[in-house]
Amino acid sequence: MMRTARVLLGYDGGKLMISAGDFRNGTNFVMDGNIYTVVEFQHVKPGKGSAFVRTTYRNLKTGAVVERSFNPSEKFEEGTIVRRDMEYLYSDGDFHYFMDVETYEQYPFTDEIVGETMKFIKENTVCRVISWENDILSVEPPLFVELVITQTEPGVRGDTATNATKAAKLETGATIKVPLFVNEGDKVRVDTRTGEYMERA
Repeated sequence: MMRTARVLLGYDGGKLMISAGDFRNGTNFVMDGNIYTVVEFQHVKPGKGSAFVRTTYRNLKTGAVVERSFNPSEKFEEGTIVRRDMEYLYSDGDFHYFMDVETYEQYPFTDEIVGETMKFIKENTVCRVISWENDILSVEPPLFVELVITQTEPGVRGDTATNATKAAKLETGATIKVPLFVNEGDKVRVDTRTGEYMERA
């Protein structure tokens, strides 16, 4: 059964409240209809005046980072993030289709949702889909993937130096830097967070 990307993924509707004084790194909270995660916080108690919480937080929808100070007693709805494992099936040009590995329901995601993630995902890869209420926030690939090199300059026999690199195209279409000894047809391990070559698989 096909569902749209804006679909309820386990949100129970309960609203837990949290005060700014309880902020910790990774705390998710809702403000002005958006969900944020605390990146950094500091409790400040000046010699004069009231204490406050200096907070750096990121909008989980847009990625924008903001720094702002809050009164420790200010209360916010705690953001309930749902994480689901979904398998990437295929793309048709406009959408990328994923299947919930538990329910087998399929969901079409746009480029905006999937973003740069797709350049390291091949068919049948299981990813972690992050959602809040009715919104899909992001699609996270595995931390490491193994992909085949489809195009690169010929390797240099006996050259095992890793400080010299060349461009190589992966089976997903992404281009990364690899050592000179890596050849077309080699399977390599890639860190999806940085796009860096790790080793030959």
